[in-house]
Amino acid sequence: MPVGLIYETLNSLKKLSPDFISVTYGAGGGKNNVETLRIASAIKNDYGLESVFHLPCIGLTKGEVLQKLSELKSVGIENILALRGDIPEGFTSAGDFRHASDLISFIKENGDFNIIAACYTEGHIEATDIAEDIRNLKIKVDAGADQLITQLFFDNDYFYSFMDRCLSADIHLPVEAGIMPVVNKKQIERMATLCGATVPKKFVTMMERYENNPAAMRDAGIAYAVDQIVDLIAQGVSGIHLYTMNNPYIAGKIYEAVHNLIV
Repeated sequence: MPVGLIYETLNSLKKLSPDFISVTYGAGGGKNNVETLRIASAIKNDYGLESVFHLPCIGLTKGEVLQKLSELKSVGIENILALRGDIPEGFTSAGDFRHASDLISFIKENGDFNIIAACYTEGHIEATDIAEDIRNLKIKVDAGADQLITQLFFDNDYFYSFMDRCLSADIHLPVEAGIMPVVNKKQIERMATLCGATVPKKFVTMMERYENNPAAMRDAGIAYAVDQIVDLIAQGVSGIHLYTMNNPYIAGKIYEAVHNLIV
């Protein structure tokens, strides 16, 4: 997305007064992710909102991470989403960090940041089973994570089962539920495949019915997301992380609908 459109998105999102806006690594297409830092800084210092900086560690050295931490500190950014990151095909240099837990531990030792870790309601696709996944999550928590954000999911029952597993593993951090509204059938299918999310039958039916009608698909996706969010709030979820994909219209409509239902 062009940088100018990103700032238009920020202008719209500010009106919703979110707890934070996250910035993915490489946002704006900036070379060496310079633009990512600039956008994250603008969120905090120009828009007056908390900014969460995504930091994937694959391929990075400890020196490079220390430099990044210094840059973040210099512009007042206090929140980092610490990730391993996707391993590119043919990639041979893993850098100094093999896992997100290694990065979390390093940040904890070398900075004063609020560290957020990713989690997966149905288990990470590389985990052999659910038990291994929750053990790996516990390692992240013990390494120093302060809160968790789930990858996207479309069936709240998976989230509730995940929360039960967290309690059983003595994980008591706040967990924000990641919700991605459907606006494009292929995009959602790709994202669901990448993170191992089950797509319920009623969700598939909705996508198949409206895939050739973009406006109807958007509105149906908003309605589905609102239904998920209202149920999560009723069950006492710690927070909702809305994957807006730089679409402030969808974020605004969901905010409006949820606000009207729960107030």
